[in-house]
Amino acid sequence: MNFITDLFNHYGYIVLFVALMLELIAFPTPGETLMTYCGFLVFQGKLNWGISIIVAALGVISGITISYFISRTFGTPFFQKYGSYIHLGPDKLEKTSQWFERYGNGLLVVAYFIPGVRHITGYFSGIAKIPYKKFALNAYIGAFIWTGTFISLGKILGSNWEKFHGSIKKYLIIGGIILAIVLLGIYFYRRYKATIIDFIMKSLENGIQIFHSLGKIKVAIVGVAAIFISLSIVLIGLIQDFLAREFSQFDTIVTYLVSLIFPENWSSVMGLFKLLTAPEVLIAFTLLLFAWIILKGRNRLLETRFLLITVLGGALLEEGLRLIFHRVGPSGNMYTFPSQQALLAVVVYGFASFMVLRHAKNRWFGTLLFFMTLGVCVVTGLTVIFFQAQYPSDAVAGYVFGGVWLSLNIVLMEVFRALSKIRLDLLSKN
Repeated sequence: MNFITDLFNHYGYIVLFVALMLELIAFPTPGETLMTYCGFLVFQGKLNWGISIIVAALGVISGITISYFISRTFGTPFFQKYGSYIHLGPDKLEKTSQWFERYGNGLLVVAYFIPGVRHITGYFSGIAKIPYKKFALNAYIGAFIWTGTFISLGKILGSNWEKFHGSIKKYLIIGGIILAIVLLGIYFYRRYKATIIDFIMKSLENGIQIFHSLGKIKVAIVGVAAIFISLSIVLIGLIQDFLAREFSQFDTIVTYLVSLIFPENWSSVMGLFKLLTAPEVLIAFTLLLFAWIILKGRNRLLETRFLLITVLGGALLEEGLRLIFHRVGPSGNMYTFPSQQALLAVVVYGFASFMVLRHAKNRWFGTLLFFMTLGVCVVTGLTVIFFQAQYPSDAVAGYVFGGVWLSLNIVLMEVFRALSKIRLDLLSKN
């Protein structure tokens, strides 16, 4: 690595281009470390940020395109015989084949973040005869995402790039795998949408008949139920990590990144964001939502009850959880796990968003509202980290606990709504 960085200091963009091109042809060059070091040079003002990303991406594109056409020309037999010389033996071919079967062409976008996979995705794409247009679209977009991420990371970390590079790389790999799974889900949902919904609904209807006449809301309930199950699984892992005291490295890295991205002159803006979870604001917002339900709700009594259960129950839940886990925050004078602000933001604004989405007729308005709610929850977590009132893991725990509580109450509300409707239908028939 020292040899390459010395070359980098002398030849800059040329070394960046060539090293990344060779890595994607399967030569053992430390691409991620090199890009982070490039970001450090950008931080020092020796290189240009935009040009660095373009040059790095072009190097990656060149390397993966060469490997694609080599494998497309020579085919599987050649690599079964000689592939081991470039770390592409039968075992690697089989392993990558399984990855493609699981995650589809979307793997090309995120494969760069997965060590041992990015080096051979170009070869495997050619062997699998993936059409060039489809290959190029996914692989080239992924090239810019990968290079932009690590060069920007080096720029943000500055003189601490070497200290935190390894740890952040680990979280990016985990994020890349999660993104691949999400892409897989989106791919299969789009391709087999009708079949998936039909299978899920038939399974639910066989177990409980409350979904018999709900119409379009069926899909929403299934989605919220899936979120509840997923967050519950995450919640179990989160509690295990808390008990094992494995948050310290994560908290150190995220706190450092937040302080770099948002310097002290952001204090006034963060102060405004902080108001979003002030008790007075949350109470006022809940009262407004209560008034909206009275005016617009379709089952006012049920929705009002669950509004109170969700909000008041959420407040009691976070208070109880903080007493149970009794983790003292950075300030040293209060318990902060899970984050009160993050949990209540998810519960209050999330419930309001669902209610409006449920009764809204305009799809674009619903989509905008969803992203606005997501933004509010994100900035809530950022403010408590920015002011060093809580640890990043406190905010994450607040999101997860709040998400579980919110999704559980939404599912129960819709179940009771369905039961009420079925009961009325039975009475009208009798």
